[in-house]
Amino acid sequence: MFLRRVYAHSLKSRGFHDLRTYQDDPRWPGWQVIVGIETHAQIKSRRKLFSGSFTSGVDDPPNTNVSPFDAAFPGTLPKVNSKCVDLAIRTALALKSSISLRSSFDRKHYFYSDQPLGYQITQQYCAYVVLLFINIPMLIAANMPAPIATNGLLEIETPQNSPIQVRIKQIQLEQDTAKSTFNPRIQKSHIDLNRAGTGLMEIVSEPDLRSPEEAGAYVRTLQSVLRAVGSSDGNMEQGSLRCDVNVSVNRKGDPPGIRCEIKNLNSVKFMMAAIIHEIKRQTEFLNANPGATVPQETRGFDENTFETFRLRSKEDAPDYRYMPDPNLGALVLSQARIEEIKKNLPPLPWEIRSRLLNKYPSLRAKGKSLDVLLNVNNGREVGFDGEDSGGAVEYFERLCQTPVRDGNRGPERDPVVLLNWLTHELLGQLATRKETFTDNPLSSSQFGELVDLVQDGTITGTSGKHLLRHMLSNPSSRRPREIATEFQLIALTTSSSSPSTALADSSATSELEILCRSAIADLPSEVAALRAGNKNVLNKIVGHVMRKSRGRADATATRALVEKLVIQDEQ
Repeated sequence: MFLRRVYAHSLKSRGFHDLRTYQDDPRWPGWQVIVGIETHAQIKSRRKLFSGSFTSGVDDPPNTNVSPFDAAFPGTLPKVNSKCVDLAIRTALALKSSISLRSSFDRKHYFYSDQPLGYQITQQYCAYVVLLFINIPMLIAANMPAPIATNGLLEIETPQNSPIQVRIKQIQLEQDTAKSTFNPRIQKSHIDLNRAGTGLMEIVSEPDLRSPEEAGAYVRTLQSVLRAVGSSDGNMEQGSLRCDVNVSVNRKGDPPGIRCEIKNLNSVKFMMAAIIHEIKRQTEFLNANPGATVPQETRGFDENTFETFRLRSKEDAPDYRYMPDPNLGALVLSQARIEEIKKNLPPLPWEIRSRLLNKYPSLRAKGKSLDVLLNVNNGREVGFDGEDSGGAVEYFERLCQTPVRDGNRGPERDPVVLLNWLTHELLGQLATRKETFTDNPLSSSQFGELVDLVQDGTITGTSGKHLLRHMLSNPSSRRPREIATEFQLIALTTSSSSPSTALADSSATSELEILCRSAIADLPSEVAALRAGNKNVLNKIVGHVMRKSRGRADATATRALVEKLVIQDEQ
């Protein structure tokens, strides 16, 4: 225990080595900002980290998923959930971290109503000790356990700069606290133990970030990685991803300043706002007090005023009195177990993008639509214990497969057309209905057939959108062609040689001609203007036909037929 504390002190006393080149920011000229982030991600497992209780959803009644161990009954013992360990290993592999084959758990002591045990089980110390009984202090590897992973790396993209590599100091497993809700009317706090003992990963970055925007990009990228590997749903609004941000400022060329920590930020927007306010607060303090240092504090963030506020100073901080947990032995991992998880690791967001562009080169010109697809895929519902629940990318790839109907292969589908229909029409309709892609009731075969009907001219684009709205409002297993026929959405064409010959026959052709002749009769002044050479009025006549046909008429074919009929009548 003594050696652990000595090593922790030695880490704090090390000099800061800045790997980033200073870049002046016009918002705070002459100042360098240094940001590090501790992220707490709730592990997406069916059961808690050290008990057999189920994890809870946001709609579960309070205190319904609680075991005797979660409630700190005397004599109860913890047992590690191996699924949580596997998901942590997935995360470590995705973040290119060194995985400890031997790790341990520590008790972090503090007394608060949301922690029934009086301590939190976590991981704190690394697998090294400092030898001070010789002239030159040195670090040697010891048989002491470490956090489950250390020394990772995450590359983030920012609009202003080239990609930035953010070092990951460590990933550690720990248990979440209960949830306390204060009722101001009766001046009491209610405790819900459903969340107590739920598995968390604390992912600690090195202080490699230099702006609020970089911090936002880091959290969004980390969020997408966690969702991609299935270790956490990363839902900040529901509290399954929370951030503690350390911010310090110093003048250009000076050593780093004293950092202040901002606790429990639950959205990227609020996190960036908190960093901006903290930078301004610290620079104003240093300008007003030359030679002074910013007091080291733990601060909160007011979501109404967008300002940080003081919680406690360094002197007020509790002594957590870390000690090894005597009820949990070392967590020993085999290399074979790690290799098996690595072999089955789901693809990461940048790997998915690269694969799609290689497989469908035409998508390179649709960068924004592809970004939408990948963002929707990143936001998909994450299954429990690493189960793949599918997503928008998998749906899109099924759409791109050549359809086989009645034993015959259909025509090749255009990935660009499918991407446009998916990102603009399907996602647009779902957004209008205040639904997400997870709520999409259309199978890939149904949606693919709908797009095929539009592409081969069986129905018009307008009818396709009507058909899509109907199928979303009335989910069924029926084929789009069957529904289109029932609601008389089959396109009116001018040629019986259409790919949909069986549906667009001479009767459809005559119906289109009847509608065009009716429009010519109903709009004599526009017809006269057209005969006089005013081509602009043709749009009005075509629009009249489109309304009468309820979107079934093809605009180009209608335009050509109207011109032909007007010329014939004139002769």
